Amino acid sequence: MSSSTPFLSPSEAAKRLGVSTKALRLYEQRGLLIPTRSAAGWRAYGPGEMARAAEIAALRALGLSLAQVGRVLGGDAQDLEPALAAHQVRLEEQVRETTGVIEKVCRLRADLAQGLLPTAGELTELRISADLSVAFDLPWPWGGERFELRDIRPLTYITGPLGSGKTRLAHRIAETLPGATFLGLERVENGAKARAQLDADPNLKARIDQIRTWLAEDGATISDALVSLLVELEAEGRSAFIIDMVEQGLDQVTQEALMAYLRGSGGSKPPLFLLTRSCAILDLAAAGPDEAILYCPANHSPPIQVAPYPGAPGYEAVATCLASPEVRARTQGVIAWRPEVA
Repeated sequence: MSSSTPFLSPSEAAKRLGVSTKALRLYEQRGLLIPTRSAAGWRAYGPGEMARAAEIAALRALGLSLAQVGRVLGGDAQDLEPALAAHQVRLEEQVRETTGVIEKVCRLRADLAQGLLPTAGELTELRISADLSVAFDLPWPWGGERFELRDIRPLTYITGPLGSGKTRLAHRIAETLPGATFLGLERVENGAKARAQLDADPNLKARIDQIRTWLAEDGATISDALVSLLVELEAEGRSAFIIDMVEQGLDQVTQEALMAYLRGSGGSKPPLFLLTRSCAILDLAAAGPDEAILYCPANHSPPIQVAPYPGAPGYEAVATCLASPEVRARTQGVIAWRPEVA
């Protein structure tokens, strides 16, 4: 390693690339990226490794699985064309929306020139992708305080200790948000129902088969629990999904593959609210601008939104609430408790 060449540590490289250190380690495990080693044996990333990692991250952002990324980097572009086509469709939708808003702005400016003031409704229509929001009085165990969540992101995590009320919060969001669906734990046992739905709907089966292939290439175990969840998520006509303990029935690699898929498709799917206590689902180091975290404290204070960076209010509480699937299995049945106030 030349002392004159800038080499970055994994954390520095991840920050510049906009990915997590876990993602860099995954690229390495799959043989896509080989970091340089320092004299002390530490991983380091020079210009060549950074360029390679940037290619991988860009391909992942287009929705390619790790196996597909490997094939593209190896010179096989077969998987790239459909990914680019899907990306083009999303961009064209954004262009159409933006063009429509620009036309409205032009009309309002012309009206202003004639002395006509716009109405509040006309001004509201100038927003692109008007924010989805929800507001309601908090259920028990809270005291009926008003709760409001604005600018709902494609992915919102709901977490907190057992007994903190997060499931009740999730149910209330599902009840209040028009067109939303709550997916409970019964989905894990609904493998037969999911298979029947696939047999009855060839188009749905084709979509699920494509997603299963993507997930399998990322290392996921294709189980009834996973397929049942995917069938529910591909249902038409929903404005949002609220999923109870999304990690239920899924091993760690499958959880990580599922989250990579959900992040890649977030802009084209209804918003998701994911109840979780798994660090494979809510990876604080990987959370991006399209993700939000709602934390329900053990003392039944109102839920708070937590920013995913150390030092942010509530960050440490969220971090201590999350665990690997193995640890989660050992802590089933442990509940939050607070003593009675004298």
